[in-house]
Amino acid sequence: MLDRQPVLEDERLRLRPLRPDDWDALFAVASDPLIWAQHPAHDRWQEPVFRAFFEDALANAGALVVIDKSSGPNAERIIGSSRFQGLEEADGGSVEIGWTFLARSHWGGTFNHAMKRLMLAHALAHVAEVRFMVGETNTRSSTAMARIGARLTDRREERIMAGGEVIPHLTYVITRESFASGPLAA
Repeated sequence: MLDRQPVLEDERLRLRPLRPDDWDALFAVASDPLIWAQHPAHDRWQEPVFRAFFEDALANAGALVVIDKSSGPNAERIIGSSRFQGLEEADGGSVEIGWTFLARSHWGGTFNHAMKRLMLAHALAHVAEVRFMVGETNTRSSTAMARIGARLTDRREERIMAGGEVIPHLTYVITRESFASGPLAA
C-alpha cells in the first residue's frame, strides 16, 4: 500500500507531511503572483484562495512540504509543496502527483527534478503508473513534464477551479518502465 505522506530525502531536499503550522512559511512562498501566472488557479497567491488550497491539502492527507536542506539541519526553509492524490488500485495501481509549486528562487530544473525523482521512486515502488494533470494552457508545466520524461496521453479531464471556472487538463504519465529508462533514472 502506498504511503501518501512519507518522509523523502536526498542530498538537496527533504519532503515531509504538511502540518497546520506550515501555513506561514508556505503562504510566504505561495503569495508570489508570478508563481501562478500560467496556472489555471492564477489567483492562488491571494490569501483566501490559498487558504482553501491549504485546508484541502491537509484534509486529503497526501500533501508534502518541500524543504531546501541547504538552510541547515536546525532551520527548515520551506520552498514549496506537492501531493499524492487519487490513488487507484486497479491494473497495478496508479496515483496522481500534482498541486506542485516551488519558490521562484528554486526554478530552473534541478529542484523540481529532485522532488519529482523522490516522489516518483516512492510511488512507483507501489503502483505501476503515476499521472500528472496539467492545465491545457500551462506551457511551463507542460515543458516540465517533457523534461522529466512524462508522456502526454489522449486522456483529458475538466477540473473545476476554486472560482468555479472549468479548466481542461491534459494527462501525462510515467510508468515504472519509463521512469527506469528516463531522464530521472538513478
